[in-house]
Amino acid sequence: MNFVNAILKKLKTTAFIATFLHTLNLSAHQTIGITQIVDHPSLNEIRNGILEGLALDGFVEGKDFSVVFENAHGNPTTAAQIAQKFAGLKLDAIVPITTPSAQTVIQQTKTIPVIFAAISDPVAAKVVPTSKQNNITGVADVPPIQKQLEFILKCIPDLKTLGVVYNPGETNNVSFLEKLQEAADQHNIALLTTAAPKSSDVQAAARKLATQVDAIFIGNDNTVVSGLEPLIKICLDAKVPLFASDPESVERGALAAYAYDQRAIGRQVGAMVAKVLKGTKPSEIPIEEPKSLELTINSETASKLQIKCDAK
Repeated sequence: MNFVNAILKKLKTTAFIATFLHTLNLSAHQTIGITQIVDHPSLNEIRNGILEGLALDGFVEGKDFSVVFENAHGNPTTAAQIAQKFAGLKLDAIVPITTPSAQTVIQQTKTIPVIFAAISDPVAAKVVPTSKQNNITGVADVPPIQKQLEFILKCIPDLKTLGVVYNPGETNNVSFLEKLQEAADQHNIALLTTAAPKSSDVQAAARKLATQVDAIFIGNDNTVVSGLEPLIKICLDAKVPLFASDPESVERGALAAYAYDQRAIGRQVGAMVAKVLKGTKPSEIPIEEPKSLELTINSETASKLQIKCDAK
């Protein structure tokens, strides 16, 4: 009888251990929400980079974590609805890509960790942590405007007038234009701006600028980048060089960009998300800036415009 009791006791212990391990495994599986304001190659590269960053830290999608992804398709109301949905799901972390997405998310939750990406000026956007809200961190891709303008001047030494198409509704663009104006003044370059509140407005804005400027420069403007093709065509037809702030826009036809590697930004954010999933509080993770600045030139566009650009 003692032998039988010993066996039963061992079986019960084994069952308990198995149940415990199963429960532990379930608790280890976490869910993150990723939301972005609009669909375009640059933001998609960041999103792919986030998953790569998590994988590099040992997190296997489907095994260690799941992703709920939502795209607002340029609609602020939809972005707010997504943020509300994410807050209700009680996710382990939320990753808003772009300023509008981050602004809506932080209005909906004060407790779920938020790790943002693709915000050029988190201070102006009022996204950075405050004494009342310390669940936020991320990567702020502050544009290297002075270096970008110096590069444009290397391509076009006699640049006198620089055009900018922008969406005045994006907080990032206000600070971007202020800093660009300061840099332009130092080089005696006139800045001519045209607003495009919607992607469908980009074509008309481009037509207006193309006959008045020596070149056009666009910042990290999601509205303009999502409607980039008409701008590229108009610039090519008018023989006006178009400079961008992301490598993916150059692949689409812009002349050049001296900008951050978007995929690398995503991996950087992914590494921060991994820390949060391992238990680190966002308040203990300092906000970072991108680490990789690179030059991208579209040789086909350069040939059509008969312009030689290099970093030297």
